[in-house]
Amino acid sequence: MLRRDKGFTLLELLVVIVIIGLLVGYVAPRYFQQVGKSKSKTAALQINAFGKALEQYRLDVGQFPNTEQGLAALGNRPNAEGKWQGPYLEKSVPPDPWSRPYAYKSPGDHGEYDLQSLGRDGKSGGVGEDADITNW
Repeated sequence: MLRRDKGFTLLELLVVIVIIGLLVGYVAPRYFQQVGKSKSKTAALQINAFGKALEQYRLDVGQFPNTEQGLAALGNRPNAEGKWQGPYLEKSVPPDPWSRPYAYKSPGDHGEYDLQSLGRDGKSGGVGEDADITNW
């Protein structure tokens, strides 16, 4: 009687490893591309939410916070601001999805205020994930 050991041969294991490697090579880039897109969408949604909070601040106070007060004025009463009825955000202003602070300027170059994230690269301009996300 022939006795055959149960198990996989080296060739079978190599074939499975190659197949797994091909799948990872195909799926991983698409997955990480989606992660980058979701960070850009998150930044755009946050900028939109900050814009609504800034509008509410303006309705109460009569003007947008100046550049020095920044977005912090949405959560903490600025000095000598008697009409402030905040906080205008439930939580403090988070950094952008790339862990950098949002840039806020009032009065802005493109409107009453400018609000932007510089994207993944942290530099002005760019395309794709490196593109700036702005309110204008």
